[in-house]
Amino acid sequence: MLDSHLLRSNIEVVVAGLKKRGVELDADLLIRLETERKKVQVETQELQQIRNSRSKEIGRIKAQGGDVQPLLDEVSTLGDRLKTCEGELEKIQEKLNDIMLEMPNLPHKSVPTGLSEEENREVRKWGELPRFEFEPRDHVDLGEQSGLLDFETASKISASRFVIMRGPVARLHRALIQFMLDVHTSEHGYTEVNVPYIVNADSMFGTGQLPKFEEELFAIRDRDLYLIPTAEVPVTNIVRGEIVPAEDMPLRYV
Repeated sequence: MLDSHLLRSNIEVVVAGLKKRGVELDADLLIRLETERKKVQVETQELQQIRNSRSKEIGRIKAQGGDVQPLLDEVSTLGDRLKTCEGELEKIQEKLNDIMLEMPNLPHKSVPTGLSEEENREVRKWGELPRFEFEPRDHVDLGEQSGLLDFETASKISASRFVIMRGPVARLHRALIQFMLDVHTSEHGYTEVNVPYIVNADSMFGTGQLPKFEEELFAIRDRDLYLIPTAEVPVTNIVRGEIVPAEDMPLRYV
């Protein structure tokens, strides 16, 4: 989610940045909702202050043996108005959150504007492109031809986009995982963690997968659980909702 302060203070930058990504932001709606939010929030805070003041006054008059019924009636009325304001504020904030959750990140100012890959800018290249005396094939074709990658059977037992790896390819897959973990933990100070592959909706919201990519996720609907797309989801959520002391930073998990 984008910084709400940026939206409130510099919405023009957000509109321009999102436009570069092909996203049209309804700035007028956002400004109108933000204006309503401020107005209702101020009224809510004022009512809370008045109610607290009256409650203290009731206690003082009671201690003096005075009649507190008029103040009790006023506090009751204030309570009804306050409840209405709090409900309105919650609805406005939900609308704002829904808009903000759908916003993608802003591109860096160095990113060129374009509608297709033809407008990409080559920053640099390294080495010489290899030349082959035959038509090269990608790993999918080679894997299927050798029988070491089996997409057809994986589709039969699961769905499309899955694969069965056999023999040396399966061993290579396992070895690469082990190699990566060993390098990070032994050479770069990372702590290895084994985290759940299925997480709750809050975790997916916290790392931006929801609500933008909900249709692309594998979900257990009746449990409100989702299969993670990458390890960043559970690993990042290890400290969700916490303030990590500066002396404990940085946290390095792999």
